[in-house]
Amino acid sequence: MLIKYLSLVFMLILTITLISCDQQTGDNALSAKEKEDGWQLLFDGKTTNGWHLYNGTKQAPMVWIVEDGALVCSPRPGVERGDLATDKSFENFELKFDWKMAADGNSGVFLNVLERADIPTAWASGPEYQLLGAAHHDYDKELKRAGCLYGFQPQLTPVDVVPPDQWNNGVIKQQNGKVEFYLNGKITAREDFTTQQWRDTVANTGFKGFPEFGKYTSGKIALQDWNKGVAFKNIKIKSCRY
Repeated sequence: MLIKYLSLVFMLILTITLISCDQQTGDNALSAKEKEDGWQLLFDGKTTNGWHLYNGTKQAPMVWIVEDGALVCSPRPGVERGDLATDKSFENFELKFDWKMAADGNSGVFLNVLERADIPTAWASGPEYQLLGAAHHDYDKELKRAGCLYGFQPQLTPVDVVPPDQWNNGVIKQQNGKVEFYLNGKITAREDFTTQQWRDTVANTGFKGFPEFGKYTSGKIALQDWNKGVAFKNIKIKSCRY
């Protein structure tokens, strides 16, 4: 009886220890549960492996550097500028990332990006998850707040960014062209890129002059180069088909 009791105590302690270790996974790492669920790191915390400048290569020195475990856009003289795109394309996925920037910063995460010589920038094809600091002059503009589908919708749920020295959390989910954005745990955007309504909406905005914009339900993910700088960490993706 005592042996059985001690065995139960040992198993309980082991379970608690494993859970505790899983919860204490550091930055830019996957927990055992995340690995089991199919998550992959898009940023290893040390290098820019898996990324390249949009329509280019890993020119060095470039505006994107790794600093203190973060992927940082650090504008400075003598570097190659440009948005940073994934080497791989993605279709049905859940993407998680932490981000922070100066109080008046402005950047974005693009999805379904097409790289082609005649398409000059990532935003000319890829819709944008907006990143914006609370002191930026656009912060109170409904279609430009952080977490918005930039230029198309106000936040579905009102949510503010955290102070500039802290990290925000973003999530993008896409399934068969149906997309959802989340900021700090709250849903902020929902759209279906396969509908005529979406195409009609695009045709009535400034994006109508970019024939490839918003047409795709798969492609590269890109991080926007901006002159105020922006930092990312814990960039993780999981392929999904529900």
